Amino acid sequence: MNKIGMAGLGLAAMLIAGASLAAPASVTVNWVGDAPALASGVSWGVPWPQGAVTKNQAFALKGPDGKALLVQTWPLAYWPDGSLKFSGFATVAKAAGPYVISAASGAAPAAALSVQQGDGFVDVSTGAAKVRVGTRGTDLIQTITVDGREVARGGRLVGLVQQGPDPEEGAMPAREPFASAIDKVTVEQTGPVRAVIKVEGKHKLAKGGRAWLPFSLRLYFYAGDAAIRVVHTFTYDGDQQQDFIRGLGVRFTVPMREEVYNRHVAFSGKDGGLWMEALQPGDLNADPRQVAAQKIDGGRYYGVKDKEQLAIWSDYKLVQPTPNGFNIVKRTGAHSTWVFSDSGTRSSGLAFAGDVSGGLGVSVKDFWQSYPAAFDVRNAAGNAAELTAWLWSPDAPAMDMRHYATRAHGLSATYEDVQDGMSQAYGVARTSEFTLYPSASVPAREQLAAMARAGSTRALLAASPAYLQSAKVFGVWSPVDRSTPARTAMEDKLDSVLAFYRQQQEDRHWYGFWTYGDVIHSYNFKRHVWNYDHGGFAWDNTELGTVLWLWTSYVRSGRPDLFRMAEALARNTSETNVYHLGPMKGLGSRHNVVKWGDGSKEGRISQAAHWRPFYYLTTDERIGDVMREQLESDQAMIKYDPMRLAQPVLPQDPKYPGRIRIGPDWYVLAGNWMTEWERSGDSKWRDRINAGVDSILQMPYWLRSGVLNGLNPDLGGGKIGRLKGRGSMTVGYDPATGKLMPIPDPVEQQQVPVLYNLSTIQGGAQVMFELVPLLGRKDFATAWLQYARLGEAPGEVLLKDKATGTEGGAAQYVEKAQGGPRLAAYAYAQTRNPAFAKVAIDNMARWRGAVPRALSGPDVLSPTTEAPGVSTNDAAQSGLTIIESLALLGDALPDTLPAPQPSAPPAAAGK
Repeated sequence: MNKIGMAGLGLAAMLIAGASLAAPASVTVNWVGDAPALASGVSWGVPWPQGAVTKNQAFALKGPDGKALLVQTWPLAYWPDGSLKFSGFATVAKAAGPYVISAASGAAPAAALSVQQGDGFVDVSTGAAKVRVGTRGTDLIQTITVDGREVARGGRLVGLVQQGPDPEEGAMPAREPFASAIDKVTVEQTGPVRAVIKVEGKHKLAKGGRAWLPFSLRLYFYAGDAAIRVVHTFTYDGDQQQDFIRGLGVRFTVPMREEVYNRHVAFSGKDGGLWMEALQPGDLNADPRQVAAQKIDGGRYYGVKDKEQLAIWSDYKLVQPTPNGFNIVKRTGAHSTWVFSDSGTRSSGLAFAGDVSGGLGVSVKDFWQSYPAAFDVRNAAGNAAELTAWLWSPDAPAMDMRHYATRAHGLSATYEDVQDGMSQAYGVARTSEFTLYPSASVPAREQLAAMARAGSTRALLAASPAYLQSAKVFGVWSPVDRSTPARTAMEDKLDSVLAFYRQQQEDRHWYGFWTYGDVIHSYNFKRHVWNYDHGGFAWDNTELGTVLWLWTSYVRSGRPDLFRMAEALARNTSETNVYHLGPMKGLGSRHNVVKWGDGSKEGRISQAAHWRPFYYLTTDERIGDVMREQLESDQAMIKYDPMRLAQPVLPQDPKYPGRIRIGPDWYVLAGNWMTEWERSGDSKWRDRINAGVDSILQMPYWLRSGVLNGLNPDLGGGKIGRLKGRGSMTVGYDPATGKLMPIPDPVEQQQVPVLYNLSTIQGGAQVMFELVPLLGRKDFATAWLQYARLGEAPGEVLLKDKATGTEGGAAQYVEKAQGGPRLAAYAYAQTRNPAFAKVAIDNMARWRGAVPRALSGPDVLSPTTEAPGVSTNDAAQSGLTIIESLALLGDALPDTLPAPQPSAPPAAAGK
């Protein structure tokens, strides 16, 4: 059933001027990387210090020439006092920066952007193009008109499903085409600069009417700009043993009105290269105007002749089956052979089809990185061409969503936690981005190359690291600082690891439709390869905060290369190892050879904390959807108890609606709720957090309360004994209220102090660094500081400290494991006790960073490097710890680092 919504029409309109708590000073923003190759619509986020800006504040934007630009703004997040925390901005710009935002009334509209709803459509006029968006049926974009001429129509999603895998030999399984079927259209935002329309539906098979593969597609329109940005997401809901996607893409019909010799097809290559030909290219005396895609009058052998004529080519393909090669072929028609035309390494992802009176270009972001991708143009010699951008090329093998093996291999052998029926692709998603460039003629070669450059990279304006830090957002960090030898040494080590991973992505070809952006978990120094094929050591899937490491590295440096790395990693991991529908919705899959292959499905992998910088810096609505999905993750945690195997429920355990761990699970939920609280301003999410805080503060050992013993499967025979690691912070959980309830240790008959190794190294510390000051609760801040100071203290010390608050002053109880040094630095920042600073400083002195060594010859397929001691777990956690320590230590960090000292062994856990 078709539904039309107009949610947010008022929200995104230019906010009216109003009094602020303290009028914000001007904020300078600049391009992340180079300015766009074309005047482009751009949206970005800017934070504000708490209490500085009221929610009805209007803003003005000036370009580098000092002239006012049309700007639109909307709230992204609020501080607890109701003031703005983040604002979204939109404008159209091209010039190199800087740009200046100030508190004022916005510029008067220079070009009209209108959105009007009709029966079965929504009309959008940007001033440069008119677009009719369908609200029912197959066509998401019904027509695109430029200069009064229709240049494209019938924009729809298309694909092929194959019933079974590709056979080793013999007949191929049956294939069936499918296309989009619209269920719902929502105008999410409209204003003087930007309009956003969200189209939702499913793909429907041509025969039988089966509807599957839910999709959402957002269309972004900007005033005065003919280009349309598109963000496309589909969710896999098929049978992975049977439903093999053979092709998936978007298709447009492009009217062809001119003579065949005035029709052109173009594909982009690498580094500004372009392949472009007329359908009926000239002979040795070809008209230079035709080569330049200008109108010609024909000639002796042009056109359709009875006998003598130049060949007319009608069908074209560019196929990128690998990250390092593409071919271009063409043919005169379906009954003729394909003829090889040219090849290259990496297409930048643009195709154009049209004639001298108009046409359409499609630019796919991350085209070669997301192989196997393709473009094809069919029937260009007829009355209308079919231009298809294939996100998954039909020329590639069928998309195989199955697990890599039919048996489990075990945690001890391969660090793999495969469980029956859990290696499921059902519910994972993939998001692609592309830009439509309608035109009233065939663009010049230079213009097409500029379209390819602009469409291949997100245009983004951003405030400086110094300004972001002054707003006190994104937790504990500080801008890059090389003011002393010690700080320079640590910055060099941080950079060395980032540079190593950037190069490894290229050397090891970490690309592909389902994997681009992610990195491999661990390295095999005997084989000289990353463990791409070794169970839980393969794709990292956000383990130990890899996403947070990259985002924090970008935020503190402003480096465009780090933004691109963080963007790609967040886009990939937020979709491919997170469940977006089905019983596991809201959970993510632990690291594995196949992105969704591991049986451990946990909220720590999919938590909103991973995606917040992406959303607040770019205003990306799709990542906003993903964060909001996490509000359902507690229900999935109840269905899939995170300790169901490692600590099965005992008959004598209290019966609660669900069971989670304080860390990392409650930290995850608190981060999800914190994110929704700041986005919506709704205090009910704060209240859920406080319900958990109150529960924790009633437990004897606060944040360290849990159990040491349980039904440990490793003991066999149903025996109760010590759990793996150093216990678990397992507690009861009520999803109706957010309250936590104690579960007694089965041996001690009460809660005992535990130190669970995953508690703060899966994003928990980063959530707490933001949440504690946001809540403003002294009692909770005291409990968190106790955790930082006394991570390994025995029970009697913890109980005494609740009264004194001064135990462990020699830093002897700071956690010795991976999460400890950052907590020591935090304890120093709160207490100014130099003993805590020493723990963090000694950790800095021990960390090597990355020292790559060259590999070549028969040891490796291609020359590359490896870095002894580097694994992704360590890179992410050490990277975050060093960044946070640099921010927290201040003047306690000496000008020169001390000689490295061996780390102390972990202390025995006490009661």
